[in-house]
Amino acid sequence: MTIRCEIVSQDRTVFTGDVDIVVLPGAGGEMGILPNHAPVLTTLKYGVVKIRKGGKEELFTVAGGVAEVQPQIVTILADAAENVNEIDEARAEAARKRAEEVLAKGVPADTDAYLSMEAALRKSNLRLDAVRRYRKGGTRIPTSEN
Repeated sequence: MTIRCEIVSQDRTVFTGDVDIVVLPGAGGEMGILPNHAPVLTTLKYGVVKIRKGGKEELFTVAGGVAEVQPQIVTILADAAENVNEIDEARAEAARKRAEEVLAKGVPADTDAYLSMEAALRKSNLRLDAVRRYRKGGTRIPTSEN
């Protein structure tokens, strides 16, 4: 028995498929979702969504959002989401450095710009951490989309 999982970011559908289990970074902690789970609506924190199907695991970073769980489907609406295998480590590192440089200058007059840089730094750190923890060698792994 499987459960449908859909991961959608603001600009694209990141994953759609039937899986055995979905592990979410819920606001209250990690949540394991199996088929026929009770309905739940939760906010997501920055973290990694783990999807398992037939002994294989796929990992996706999510930078906040919400997840709706129904007995036959999990829908993840992420502010930003990306397959860990698609993360360009050099690009993420460059983004982290840019954000750190801007933030090191102190709080600018434009608070929105400052908050945007803080969010960019958190997202870059999440991406880099995911690559280093879950991907062997920390290098970009080619996919059919590359």
